[in-house]
Amino acid sequence: MKTESVATSQELFISTEAMLAHWQGHRNLTRRTIELFPEDKLFDYSIGGMRPFAQLVMEMIDIALPGVEGLASGKWEKVEEFDHTKSMPSTKAGLLELWDKVTKVIDETWPRITSERFQQVEVAFGQYENSNYATLLYFVDNEIHHRGQGYVYLRSLGIEPPFFWER
Repeated sequence: MKTESVATSQELFISTEAMLAHWQGHRNLTRRTIELFPEDKLFDYSIGGMRPFAQLVMEMIDIALPGVEGLASGKWEKVEEFDHTKSMPSTKAGLLELWDKVTKVIDETWPRITSERFQQVEVAFGQYENSNYATLLYFVDNEIHHRGQGYVYLRSLGIEPPFFWER
C-alpha cells in the first residue's frame, strides 16, 4: 500500500501532451520502418529464430490498442497470451492501414487519460501490476525493442533503416 500512495502523490515529470508526442514520435518511426520492408520479406523473413517483423508489428498493435483504452478507462482486457497472427493483415498496405487506425484511436482516446490516471497502480491485461505511467513506458520500450529487431532485418537485406532520432 505504501508504494501506491507514493505513486499517486508523485508530480508529473512530463506533461501528458508531451508524452503522447513522444509515443507518437516512436510510432511514426516504426511506421517508416514498416514502409521500408520489401513486401516479400515483411511476413516471412527471420534471422536467428526471431519472429518476422510483421508479427512484431502486430504485437505492438495488440498492446497499444487495448492498452490505451485501459489507461483511459481502468478496464483492462484480460489476456492469457496474445496471438499476434490471428488478425494480421496479409499485405504491407493492410498492416500500415491497421497501424494508422490504431494511431487514430490513440489520438482520440488520449484526452480521456488524466494525469492522475497515470499515477494509479493497476493490473494491465489481467497480469502486470504497475503504475499506469510505467505500463505506458513498457508499451514504448517494447516498440523500441521490436523496431530494433526490424532494423537488424533491414540492414541484413541491405536497406538503410530510418535514423532512430528522427521521430
